[in-house]
Formats: sequence, structure tokens, C-alpha cells
Amino acid sequence: MSGERRDSMTRATDQEYLLSQQYHNGARLSVRGRLHARFRTNPDGWFAWMFDQMRIAPESRILELGCGLGWLWLRNRARIPAGWDITLSDFSQGMLAETQQRLQDVPHQFAYAVVDAQAIPYPDASFDAVIADHMLYHVPDRARAIAEVRRVLKPGGRFYASTISREHFRALAALVSGHAPDDAMVDQRFPFNLENGGAQLAASFAHVTLHRHEDTLVVTEAGPLVAYLASLSSMSASDTTTDTTEAALAALTSRLQTLITAEGAIRIPNDAGLFEAW
Repeated sequence: MSGERRDSMTRATDQEYLLSQQYHNGARLSVRGRLHARFRTNPDGWFAWMFDQMRIAPESRILELGCGLGWLWLRNRARIPAGWDITLSDFSQGMLAETQQRLQDVPHQFAYAVVDAQAIPYPDASFDAVIADHMLYHVPDRARAIAEVRRVLKPGGRFYASTISREHFRALAALVSGHAPDDAMVDQRFPFNLENGGAQLAASFAHVTLHRHEDTLVVTEAGPLVAYLASLSSMSASDTTTDTTEAALAALTSRLQTLITAEGAIRIPNDAGLFEAW
């Protein structure tokens, strides 16, 4: 079966598709970042908030899995302790190269590596902390990946894994399809979220706690929202798949703009959180 015709329910974890279309570079991720930056209502930006939650000693070795465009380090460039030995990894060589370029002016030295979270290429007890920011839902065998994180953590080391809530996924689905999926369907199509992630982590970690960051996107322009939805096209589920033909995008833009005009804005719950496991 061709990549375009694979079961849409597997898209979130389809590594071939993700590498070739979603994350071969940072273009789609940048579109999503711009929507959040423009329309979030929580004054505490996600990356500054996330940095504040992490309890990592001044002299530590850190691995980030799925570093994306390096936003965590760009947003906190002046706060990174000099004693942190940081390895940034991603399964996409293209994404990693773009991140390295973006971080070249950050006053800290980073190591870079292409890494599959399901087979982390480091010895046991290598790191004081491992970070996975909004990426575990893309891993096909999450139980294996979480066990791998536990293996490479030193005794007492911390795993920080972030994700979004079911309600956020539901709201996006409703914008496209007009109906919101139930919990079982969300978990099938978005398999690591705030509501089910704790149980998955508990299989490998004795202690799991959740730090919650509540937010709402108040979107007052249809164009950026349509671009955001189009960037997710075919990734998570038929409920959130956007037809990206010119006519279809124009129709979606018109429908959402009509809603914005009538309601003043489209409000999307943007609840996210950070699991801390040890």
C-alpha cells in the first residue's frame, strides 16, 4: 500500500511517512509554532514554563529525544547552566541539521545525533535526564522506547515527557469534520496523551507525576488556522485530515472565517503537560 493510502489511524506513528513528509525538515513544525505563538492566552510561554519544571542539577548529562527545531534551548538560551552536557537527537537528519543551524548562536555547546528512541545508542546509566517534548505519540513501540529511556538514565535520573490532552485533539478534529471523536478513538489515533500517558510511563518508572500547563488558543484569523490544520494533513486521523487542494482550503477558510466573524474567535483548548518520571 502506498504512503498516501495507508490507514490514517497509523499516520501518527508511521515512521516512513513522518520522515518523508512531516519531519524531513522544519517547515510544517514552524507553521504550528507560529499559530501557538500568535494566539495563546497563557502569558507563560510553553518552553519557559517547561524549563522551569525540570529539576536537573547544574552538572548533568542530558539527552533530548526528538528535539525538533531546538525551541526549548532557543527560548531559554540565557538560562542553560554551563555544566550541562547536552545531546540533541532526532530521527530526522534534515530536522537535526536545521536545528544545528538555528542553535549556532546560542552560547552553549551541543552534541547532535540521529537516534531512534526505540533503540537508544548509549550505554546503561549514561544520562542524568532525558527529555521528550511532544514526540512519544510518534513512536510505534512506546513501551520499548520508555524502557530504553529508563535503561540509559542514571539511578535517580529523571525523564521529562510532554504531550497534549484529549480535548485538544478533539477540538482540532471538530474543526475539520464537524464532530469530535470519543476517548477510545482519540487514544487509538493519538496514542500518548495527558490522560493515558501516565499509565504507560508507570510500566517502567516507580514514580510518575504530571505538571499541567493550561492554555487556550483564541484564533481571530482563519488563514493561520487553516495553514496549521493543513500542516497536520493525514498525520493523525481521518478526523483531523485536511484536504489540501486549493478549492478545499478556500472552502475551509471561508467556513472558519464565517465562524470567527459570528463568534469573535475560535477557541481551542490548548491544555498540555509535562510528565516527570523517576
